[in-house]
Amino acid sequence: MESIITIVGFLGAGKTTLLKHLVESAVRNQWHPYVILNDYIDADLDAQRISNALGPMSVRGLTGSCICCDGINELRECVNSIPARTAGITLIEANGTSDASRLMEFLSVGLDARFSPPIQVSVVDVKNWQTRGVHNELEAEQVRVSSLIILTHLDGVSKDRVAQVETQVRETNPLAWIATQAELDILLLSKLEPIECAPTTLAHHKTHWSSCSVDLYDLPNVACIQRLCDLIPSDILRIKGCTKVGGHDGYTHFERCPDGEIYLRPYHGSPITGPKLLAVGPGSDPSVLRNAVEQSLAMEMDGVEPD
Repeated sequence: MESIITIVGFLGAGKTTLLKHLVESAVRNQWHPYVILNDYIDADLDAQRISNALGPMSVRGLTGSCICCDGINELRECVNSIPARTAGITLIEANGTSDASRLMEFLSVGLDARFSPPIQVSVVDVKNWQTRGVHNELEAEQVRVSSLIILTHLDGVSKDRVAQVETQVRETNPLAWIATQAELDILLLSKLEPIECAPTTLAHHKTHWSSCSVDLYDLPNVACIQRLCDLIPSDILRIKGCTKVGGHDGYTHFERCPDGEIYLRPYHGSPITGPKLLAVGPGSDPSVLRNAVEQSLAMEMDGVEPD
């Protein structure tokens, strides 16, 4: 039977990084992975990054609906239509605000008999675990119903903090395996069993926030990206963008995580949706994004340095 692994975790925890690690490990072990990515806006942006290594016929992006509720039927249909193959494994990356218990409850029903019961993996950002304010409940619930917990964002974090997070995670879910990405052997996935845990009554509206996207100009330099991210209100929890920078032919992918950290990396190929700026979180609105872009470019012309 083919394993189904769903990856959950708060915005910016490192789900896509873990997904790429699992894809590479699966290929090395002569497995044939199929990847499904879900996001509020432009799931194809991340899907294209994966397909560069895996091939476009083995990757599917689901955009515009949440797979833990109104997108569950589309997800089931997508899974059931995956071609049968030898040594197959299906990897599903949920959006960062998915209600993990609802996802497991709904996905476990209506799948083709060739699939094993889904296994859930939760990615925990050690640096920012349970510092989400009103969103702590959602983050904890993602851990509570997962069979494997992967600890990320360990650089620069004290041993005491790591031990504290491990203790809290263990208290939240005493049945799960806990590991870092470096410690993770993909062969472990075949040993995991679904967590038999009754879901809590999480107010479902807490998992659904506004989101939007706008077209993005070419940007003159990296400093302009930093200014742009700084100008977007912190209530908007996640910022992603992909565009050309500094006159280079290649594209740059950038993101601002909920803790304010900004990350940049080369984007191989050209985004099929064109250069975009995406936002997820309360207050997301196209006018907010456009104003931030215009202000950042104006500050560049005035010679204003980023903070």
